[in-house]
Amino acid sequence: MISPANAVGSIVVAMSGGVDSSVAAALLSREGHNVIGVTLQLWSRPTHSPQGAASGQNCTAIDDARVVADRLGIPHYVLDCGAAFDRHVATHFVAAYQRGETPNPCVPCNAWLKFGTLLKTARDWGATALATGHYARVGYHEPTGRYRLCRAADQRKDQSYFLYALGQDQLAAIRFPLGGLTKADTRRLAREFGLPVADKADSQQVCFAAGDYRAYLREHLGEAITPGVMRDVEGVARGRHAGLAFYTVGQRHGLGLDNARPLYVVALDPVTNEVVVGEDSDLWTREVEVAAVNLVAVDRLPESLRVRAKIRSGHEPQPATAQATQADRVRLIFDEPQRAVAPGQAAVLYDDAVSDIVVGGGTICRPRRQAAGSTNTPPRSFHE
Repeated sequence: MISPANAVGSIVVAMSGGVDSSVAAALLSREGHNVIGVTLQLWSRPTHSPQGAASGQNCTAIDDARVVADRLGIPHYVLDCGAAFDRHVATHFVAAYQRGETPNPCVPCNAWLKFGTLLKTARDWGATALATGHYARVGYHEPTGRYRLCRAADQRKDQSYFLYALGQDQLAAIRFPLGGLTKADTRRLAREFGLPVADKADSQQVCFAAGDYRAYLREHLGEAITPGVMRDVEGVARGRHAGLAFYTVGQRHGLGLDNARPLYVVALDPVTNEVVVGEDSDLWTREVEVAAVNLVAVDRLPESLRVRAKIRSGHEPQPATAQATQADRVRLIFDEPQRAVAPGQAAVLYDDAVSDIVVGGGTICRPRRQAAGSTNTPPRSFHE
């Protein structure tokens, strides 16, 4: 992409076509900054497949972002990230499900695309910063000499969980204009700015799967999806499953099993291609192994550290002790047992004393206690 005119000293805003990024751009423009809007084009080929539906959604986002940019009087560009998206996000997503994991595609998308490819482009242009519509906060901490990532003022909308993998160099260049706002504030401002996306619905998390991640997996895995045996925690065969990729730890519905009490997915074993089921009591664990840990607030973990840990996006951080087992691995020991800990999901650690501060995070390997017969292997990190 050719560098835009007058880009030196500007702030590039990642504009998704939604209300959040639109208001972020409007606020920075109102403050007098030279703002350039950029929308990432994540899909390159329109088809009639589920991916084609997602491609249509991306085209709509580009059109909405362009309309908003025109309304604000700022330049707007489209950056083709299709190849990088396939390599760092979509391929990781599909492979993780194939390994019996439950991935979170927003984490690598943020690390590799929004604050990777787009940030590099902004720097090449001579921009001073990259802004997004994320609900999070970032600031420099003099005593430690590190940039800190913190939860947003509106903790119901907080997105720091999805940003834990960012490095110090990335955090130094980031601006989050919505970090101190509530979602209601954002929509109110969008109306005040006269933005046509003021009442646009929030986007779904797995944006590229067009609302049906199972259809997306069927398209991309095809014959690699292999049905197998469904066993209970005692090792007794209870039925058949349609393929590991269609199940996740804690799932109750869609198992097709008759039992006097509800049964849930307890573990997924890619070695034996088996789904292990059990009762609710089999879903609870106090110890969790976390790999590929990225530290944010500190440069190293002490041997043992009190934290509040979050093991899924909708999970309230819970008191735990983090024990460093290797340079990039941590064992979390929760004060109270946690339910349905899913390998592949992110575990994000917040400061125990100041719970808004992100200490770091990583990828959940497996619960400390395994169901009978389960041999889940640690997931590969998207960093690999």
